[in-house]
Amino acid sequence: MKDLSKIQPPLVVICGPTATGKSDVGVQIAEKLHGEIISADSMLVYRGMDIGTAKPTPSEMRGIPHHLIDIVEPNQEYNAALFQEQARSIIADIMNRKKLPILVGGTGLYIGAVIDDYEFSGARGSEVYRKKLLKDAEEHGVAKLHERLREIDPGAAAKLHPHDTRRIIRALEVYKYTGTPISSFHKIDRRKPIYNLLMFGLSLEREKLYKIIEQRVELMIQTGLIEEVQRLLNRGFSPELSSMRGLGYKEIVEYLQGERSLAQSVDVLKRNTRRFAKRQMTWFRRDNRIKWLNVVQDDVSGAIINEISRYIEGVS
Repeated sequence: MKDLSKIQPPLVVICGPTATGKSDVGVQIAEKLHGEIISADSMLVYRGMDIGTAKPTPSEMRGIPHHLIDIVEPNQEYNAALFQEQARSIIADIMNRKKLPILVGGTGLYIGAVIDDYEFSGARGSEVYRKKLLKDAEEHGVAKLHERLREIDPGAAAKLHPHDTRRIIRALEVYKYTGTPISSFHKIDRRKPIYNLLMFGLSLEREKLYKIIEQRVELMIQTGLIEEVQRLLNRGFSPELSSMRGLGYKEIVEYLQGERSLAQSVDVLKRNTRRFAKRQMTWFRRDNRIKWLNVVQDDVSGAIINEISRYIEGVS
């Protein structure tokens, strides 16, 4: 039996691609093991952006405390460095109260920022320059920006999808205003673990995942995604904001602005969500600390609960 007085409590991480049921699994674990959830999703931080982000409703949360949801307005800056600071503080508080912290989400950078020795620069950018790059991307294609990034920071370019407009622009912005590649600001040392990690990844066979994604998009449309995006625009939130260029919002903005029909925009959203899920899997598969569970074949919550219990009891 382990001497629990001499070890740090575990930090449970539940990750994986979109539409695999991470939020529900996290709630089940929290209910049974007296836990609290820290959301690791870069879009759930925004107030008023609920349907397009598949934000869990109060009934879905089932009374379990959820942290770092609805904390900023869509026009407020938020990034991985802020998330790191806030999430680590919340995790420490949860542990001090003898509860189980459960980090749940699909934003790999946010998860990595919390669990690894990950340092960020304090580099700030320029809204004017950011808008110029967005205009360049719209007029000449984001691939041109990716090529520009590859010339100045091949390390960052290699890690970013050629169509990841937001992060490509951020990397170019950091280089312009610091003269230093953004990749040099990200220092990770996994030899110095910050937490006793228990990491689980939820997966689905590709065709099943894609079918669920398409069904989810259809449900979002039926439950008011178009109206949600229109409300945000009516409140004065610019389509050029990082939040409004997020998955599910950019595509509907394009429909509302007459660039595509609704059917075309829905098809594009489905396609972009499939591509997003594929990029998420590529990111998480690189981390060999993750134990993967198939959502269809495994009793996911049961398997995770059993493993956490074994750890706490000193069996594993």
